[in-house]
Amino acid sequence: MTKSIVLGGGCFWCTEAVFSVIEGVVSTQPGYSGGTVQNPSYEMVCEGNTGHAEVTRVEYEQDAIALKELLDIFFTMHDPTSLNRQGEDYGEQYRSVIFFDNEEDEATIRRAVDEVQKKYSKKVVTVVEPLKNFYPAETYHKDYFSKNPKTLYCSAVIRPKVDKVKHAYAKMVVKL
Repeated sequence: MTKSIVLGGGCFWCTEAVFSVIEGVVSTQPGYSGGTVQNPSYEMVCEGNTGHAEVTRVEYEQDAIALKELLDIFFTMHDPTSLNRQGEDYGEQYRSVIFFDNEEDEATIRRAVDEVQKKYSKKVVTVVEPLKNFYPAETYHKDYFSKNPKTLYCSAVIRPKVDKVKHAYAKMVVKL
């Protein structure tokens, strides 16, 4: 059975690139969630006035990968103790957030947040919220890393995250 989860761990290009190499992930879609503006644009979200986060909807085959495993990868790929910032990307749109769409997933997510908190001396600031909206990002954001691997941002920011996950979860990686 296919399920989905919406994750925000900084720039959606990073999150999409990481999850696109994981076995059991059927598809990824960068987008915007958690705000009050309908059908926001990238420019609007970057201005910081929409309340939306840059997120990636991860559709996965639950018989191939468990939500808990996806959450482990999510907490590995970004710093869940960094408030509204990942590296040089800062602002509310880069917050660490998980949007759920059912109570069973909420319980799994909250347990995962509690578990990851034990690994940090700083407070984990990942927000857990019900999914109220998801707006797909503009087409040029889809598969950004695979289409632009040689750009500075991709080389300096995205590639290290993908490599970190590939190393930590080598048995779950589809593409090396």
